[in-house]
Amino acid sequence: MDYHNPAECLALLNRLHPVNVDECQGALSAIVCGLLEAMPPPNQHLEVLEAAREQIAFVQDEYARRYAAHPLPPDSEENKTLLTVVALWQALARSYAHIARRDAASGTLEEQGPLLMQRRMHYTGLALLEYLRAHRAVPAGMWADLHECFVVAEQSGRIRVRVNEPRNEVWKAQSALEAYIAVLLIELANPYARSERELQLVCDWATRFAPYCDIGHELDPARPTAYGLDLAMDHALRPVGMLKRVDTVRSFDGTRLASQIQAMFAHLKSGATPASLGLGSDCPIDLARRLLVSLYRPWGLASAGRRFPRRGARGTTSLCGDWLAIGYHVEGRIFEQPRAFSGPKSLRSDISLMTFGERAEEAAPPASLQEREQAAERLGFAGVRWQVADQSVSGFRLRQLKEHERLEHHQLIGICPPDGEHYLLGQISWLMYRADGIMEAGVQILPGLPKVVAARVVTLMAGNRTPYSQAFVLPEVSALKSPPSLVLPHGWYQANRVLELVIDQQLRQVRLLKSLSHGPNFDQVSYEDVAPVR
Repeated sequence: MDYHNPAECLALLNRLHPVNVDECQGALSAIVCGLLEAMPPPNQHLEVLEAAREQIAFVQDEYARRYAAHPLPPDSEENKTLLTVVALWQALARSYAHIARRDAASGTLEEQGPLLMQRRMHYTGLALLEYLRAHRAVPAGMWADLHECFVVAEQSGRIRVRVNEPRNEVWKAQSALEAYIAVLLIELANPYARSERELQLVCDWATRFAPYCDIGHELDPARPTAYGLDLAMDHALRPVGMLKRVDTVRSFDGTRLASQIQAMFAHLKSGATPASLGLGSDCPIDLARRLLVSLYRPWGLASAGRRFPRRGARGTTSLCGDWLAIGYHVEGRIFEQPRAFSGPKSLRSDISLMTFGERAEEAAPPASLQEREQAAERLGFAGVRWQVADQSVSGFRLRQLKEHERLEHHQLIGICPPDGEHYLLGQISWLMYRADGIMEAGVQILPGLPKVVAARVVTLMAGNRTPYSQAFVLPEVSALKSPPSLVLPHGWYQANRVLELVIDQQLRQVRLLKSLSHGPNFDQVSYEDVAPVR
């Protein structure tokens, strides 16, 4: 097969079968790289690239699924897959750039100039976005490459000209400027804090909403939290207050997008479906609402700044993500069915409470944090040590010290601050591997000192014998406007559901009110007392 011949490449495209993804990806890469090396006539080169677009998009998406579900370590086997995907995107971007440069003298493809610029911008952006998808730091130079595409398109005077773009499901068209803005919006959406599904929606919505944003020349010094960017720097948008007043600086305007997001949210509240609004045919309405709320400020208004400033910190912290291990570290003992439970007791409970018909003497739980840590090691509940990079009132930025248990976005974890004696509850805010292979994680602390409680759902059947499950109660923290709450296993929350709790051997019934937060392994909810149980 001669991958330097456009006619043979077109014939091969008709024979490729996407079922064999690896074979298809290899052939497509060979076609793109072979033509880039041979540099055939620009019009023939462009014809092959355009004919291959749908197949390339499908195969690349299938490859990306192999590493998009969890943060991808640089030394993992699937890192080769990431590099393969990025290499093809970059080869496509270079191909369209070469076609534009080689055609500049003859002008044969003069009318295709806007398309060549949009395609180059699109593929340069996709190469960068793969690192966000893999929750990896963007390599040096990739933002600079994207800015270079913008400069070339801006100088042409046709950066706003829309061209046919079937990959844009709503508009079916896109300009080079809109392709550029879409990448900027995705970076603003805190991609390292998104699950695979959420990030895919963010990417789709960025393409959907890019036409409502603009890039200008005038910075507004009266709005230091508004966004801008320096085309000479290797990074994305920054608050205007952080940028120097130089010729390469541009302003970012998302005010029209803010109004659009408000309108979308109003339509969802009035009963419209996400599909009818162009937000995705398979997007649940509750997820659409939640994502719109989280994107409203960064996309439509300005940088929010930090509610609580970070400060440098030293030391290490212990972190655990197993549900029962969290309870052990919080309470200093393994969760057991309360004595008030009238159902069949566990084997462990039988052994620990009775010996030959008499009550056995129970061992007191470890008193100090050090003793609890040592006991946890013996029980298999030991936490993993992380280095504290910095911290604020609301959480920590951590760096891994060694291999750790796999964490998920928004997962509930237990964490002991470097200077603390008690474990707190936290939620994983974001995860990212740095270029040197070190994982960083953001942890948001759930306010209040947690306490382990036993919980079960109240049923209408007499003599409820359902076993209790471990849960946590958090007190009100008025300074942070945080109400008292329960932290329950994932899936337990239903509005107005009544639970029976055992707290300090006292029975209580509570009604669940509102969801405050949730993740793959927990629901945090507000509640109210129903009535004392006698």
